[in-house]
Amino acid sequence: MGCDENTSYVHRLSSPRVYIPIILVGGLFIIPLINHNPIFLHLMILIYFYAYLTTSWNLLGGFAGQLSLGHTAFTGIGAYTSTLLFINLGLTPWVGMLVGGIFAAIIAVTIGYPCFKLRGAYFALATLGFVETLRLIVENTNEIFGIQIRGPMGMEVPLRGHSLINFQFLNKGYYYYIILIMMLLALLICYRVSKAKLGYCLSAIRNDVDAAQSLGINVSWCRLRAAILSAFLTAIGGTFYAQLVLFIDPGGIIGGYLSLEIVLIAIVGGKGTLLGPILGSFFLVPISELTRIYFGGTYMGVHLILFGGILMLVILFLPRGINELVARFYFGLIESLEKRKV
Repeated sequence: MGCDENTSYVHRLSSPRVYIPIILVGGLFIIPLINHNPIFLHLMILIYFYAYLTTSWNLLGGFAGQLSLGHTAFTGIGAYTSTLLFINLGLTPWVGMLVGGIFAAIIAVTIGYPCFKLRGAYFALATLGFVETLRLIVENTNEIFGIQIRGPMGMEVPLRGHSLINFQFLNKGYYYYIILIMMLLALLICYRVSKAKLGYCLSAIRNDVDAAQSLGINVSWCRLRAAILSAFLTAIGGTFYAQLVLFIDPGGIIGGYLSLEIVLIAIVGGKGTLLGPILGSFFLVPISELTRIYFGGTYMGVHLILFGGILMLVILFLPRGINELVARFYFGLIESLEKRKV
């Protein structure tokens, strides 16, 4: 029996469906060991960061089909909560990110429950209105209950030196591995959700709400569960951003630019798919950063114009996103390798 189990295990590992993903993920882990350039590592960190945020958004915007334009409200809640706890109470950001995640989940329930009664563009507009309202409140508030949040000037995260407890590092490699693990965990959560009862319910709701209700699916409860999980993960991403740049301001962490980028990355990559957010980030984030470097000082927001052009091309030729093209190539490669093996 033991010999048969070992043979079966070796046989599974020898399958290209298993070893190709292992090789790809392993390659991501060894990148900092090969390339120590801080600029390159920072670009990779941004790619993983946007992939993480978009994967978190995908739980609600992709799986549940609820187009949210206000997810940066949760990044802002996470960033401000952990930073304020760090400044005023000396609480480690690792705990602060969990507190921020819980707070964001509570807000998601409070805002989401009435908004889920809206459909189509009305829900998207409601979420956009919420995030803009939150941004304006933060921008026009210098302190609340005696706690300084400094309004439009933003807040600096106090420097405490290279320390895991304080979530501050001198080497970009530490941030690289943290966000890479966060991205993979978010991907794993999405995978587990997609294979669970909740995932099938969300898929049914996305395709036809009325039909899902006729089958006895509690539409509001399923959407709320997706919103809670999505908001919690997104808020954790906000804490990571605060610790990465050591500065937060309403325009950067709550503003509409970030919300729009998340949605565009999801659509271009393939919303509602597991790897779409990651593929979209690898494709669009380098373009965004290069245009900001070369044109940002003269043509502010030019990267969004490029994103719009790419979005139109994708909708015309790849309506399911570039995930469709990559999946076609990937499964073709696997089929070819399996035939050679036989």
